[in-house]
Amino acid sequence: MTQRLDSWLFGRLFALIALAGMLGLSGQVVRADDCQRRVEQADHRLHEAIEHRGYQSEEAEHARHELREARERCWDENHRWWNADQRRWHSDRDWDDDDHRDYGHHDDDNR
Repeated sequence: MTQRLDSWLFGRLFALIALAGMLGLSGQVVRADDCQRRVEQADHRLHEAIEHRGYQSEEAEHARHELREARERCWDENHRWWNADQRRWHSDRDWDDDDHRDYGHHDDDNR
């Protein structure tokens, strides 16, 4: 009887640990999806600001700041960040805060 009870408890404990692991993993996936969405939105706002107001506009600078914050938050939560332009995750903290300099900006614009 004791052996059956031990086996039953072990089975329940194993199932509980497996469930907790799956829930923890799904929480990480949700955080990564939220992270990707936030970076995508911030990146889009930056592209829009550059296109409509100019590369050096106040709006573009604000959008750059928001994109930097979104990337920082991704890094803090997931130790990776989403590159919206390359459509991939980076596992190194190697983003360039000025990586949109070539988008809609040319040195001869200030003629």
